[in-house]
Amino acid sequence: MATNEVLVVDLGQSGCRIKQGETLFVSDRGKLAGENPEESLRSVFSEMPTMHADLVALSLTGLNGAVNDTGGYPKLCKDFFGANTVALIDDGFASYMGSLKGRDGVALTIGGGVVSIGGMNQKFAHRDGLGSTFGDEGGGFWLGKTAITKALAINQGRGDDSEMAVYFKEEIEHYYQLIVVDGSEAQSLAIQTARKVLEAADAGVSTATAIVDEGAYLLAQTVVATWYGCGGTRADSPEIVIQGGPARNASYSTKIALEINAKLPNAVIVQSAGDNLDGATWIAQNMHEDAPPLMLWAR
Repeated sequence: MATNEVLVVDLGQSGCRIKQGETLFVSDRGKLAGENPEESLRSVFSEMPTMHADLVALSLTGLNGAVNDTGGYPKLCKDFFGANTVALIDDGFASYMGSLKGRDGVALTIGGGVVSIGGMNQKFAHRDGLGSTFGDEGGGFWLGKTAITKALAINQGRGDDSEMAVYFKEEIEHYYQLIVVDGSEAQSLAIQTARKVLEAADAGVSTATAIVDEGAYLLAQTVVATWYGCGGTRADSPEIVIQGGPARNASYSTKIALEINAKLPNAVIVQSAGDNLDGATWIAQNMHEDAPPLMLWAR
């Protein structure tokens, strides 16, 4: 297929989407743990139909908000698509642009992890995205890990909220079936438990409610720090997008919003205008300069 339309790529941990015009290619092959995104893309590109584009915009997980050079990505896109121009974009930045289309504000994306990107007058800030060991506070992994930790402690008699141990009985049993208690399977268990933690809080389980309240507070702190990081002040009226799996729980997103407004009283919570593919497309069409350390052009 020969076309001059921009080709946009969204590589995540659970899969990859590639779009050009009305053509969408979806692969279950995402970025594997410990893998360089370039390796992931090469594998995905090798399995897709032949496509051609002069300009390719790459939204990639695994860059961690530090796009310091374009590395081997231009050659990769040249080899597979004949591209002469490549935009290398941190996935959080693509999410921000997809959400707000360049307007001043903050996009908080909550999945297994957490990333928050803000922008004001073309100055941008990136917060959290530090990984599950030392960051991602309030995200899915954090929620699940904290809840299972509490449930295990209560199950051992190190706590008195018996309702918590009963509610997470299956997770406790799953933990004791793990061969490696701090490996990838344990991490998956924590992320898969996030939704149940939010449901437990909605059901009135006191320990779960305390976890969710703390998560909302931490996420609000992340949003506020992001806004201040791009030059904003308490008096401003930024648009805030709260998105991602855990944010689909109405109670959680409401609590996060209330905590944000306690620190930024004029902030306005808005719905996202688009996803990472939309953001990468918007960047390719509207941003003609680098935005270090979140996005670089290779021409």
